[in-house]
Amino acid sequence: MARITGNDEILILAIMALRDNAYGATIMQHLTRVTGREWSIGAIYDPLHRMERHGLVRSELTAPSPERGGRSKRVYHVTESGREALRRLRDIREAVSRGIPGSRPEPGSG
Repeated sequence: MARITGNDEILILAIMALRDNAYGATIMQHLTRVTGREWSIGAIYDPLHRMERHGLVRSELTAPSPERGGRSKRVYHVTESGREALRRLRDIREAVSRGIPGSRPEPGSG
């Protein structure tokens, strides 16, 4: 199973949030807005291409837009493997954070 990085996690979550509107420019705009930092198009597409090669996301071309000279857009979707990798990363984060004071309540405390 492929492992994902923190940036991969953010990209996967953005794709899930944007649903059928998850293409390069909208992903970049969404991440810039929610993270408060500028994302370059390379910071979006390079990991997307890698994650697609590993089966974590898939893409498809939309129909060309109706305006003259309209172009297709490549829309991204998270695969079941991508969702599983996301769950696995969350489990790892939870396991690692256990025992850090203040990170989460210890069983039996409170």
